[in-house]
Amino acid sequence: MTPRFQRSPVNPCLPEKRQDHGPKKAVSLWTEADAVRAASRCLALRACDSCDLCRMLCPDLCITRDPESGRIEIDYAFCKGCGICAFVCPKGAVRMERE
Repeated sequence: MTPRFQRSPVNPCLPEKRQDHGPKKAVSLWTEADAVRAASRCLALRACDSCDLCRMLCPDLCITRDPESGRIEIDYAFCKGCGICAFVCPKGAVRMERE
């Protein structure tokens, strides 16, 4: 019976390094056009997906969610304009604009 690995001459407990036969070719199930279309669709969506990061990280607690519609509401009387909500929004649904 032959051993599965040849032992390393430096350390007999370790197997020798196997020969690499070059880079492997990647196999994709998508065409390039499908990948571009999917990526642009994901990046183009600017609608809030209700992750609530803006609400959780607001230092003034001026962002709330309407229980009936589920929409985010900002109380501008308490908002100091720090921009954390716009910075953490993964979809870019919250934007800061100068008045």
